[in-house]
Amino acid sequence: MRTFLERKRVEPAAIEAAVEDLRAAGLIDDARYARLFAQDKRELDRWGSSRIERDLRRRGVAPEHIEAALAEVDHAGELATALTLLRERFAPPADDRDRDRAWRLLVRRGYEPELAYEAVRAFARPAAA
Repeated sequence: MRTFLERKRVEPAAIEAAVEDLRAAGLIDDARYARLFAQDKRELDRWGSSRIERDLRRRGVAPEHIEAALAEVDHAGELATALTLLRERFAPPADDRDRDRAWRLLVRRGYEPELAYEAVRAFARPAAA
């Protein structure tokens, strides 16, 4: 809210007053915003934790709220989301070029490179069997 009002060139004192009024009324809750944002981006857009974290930081969310929102999903959950994205976008990879394309997609979506590699390997296993 603060960033939005700053872009509209509202006076700093008026911004502080508005933010405090909204917070007192329970209309601003950064922790809830971070949690819901992370859930939506993970479930709807299939983003990884790194991209969610970057976007929340860019939006001015406090680091402790970001950390709490990202802690809700463990390694296995993030791996499952990455595999879901791969299944939606690709057929099982037939060669190194396909595996590289899948890995690059995951890294662009904010998955750690190691997790992306693990997901691509798991995704490719049915094709190898």
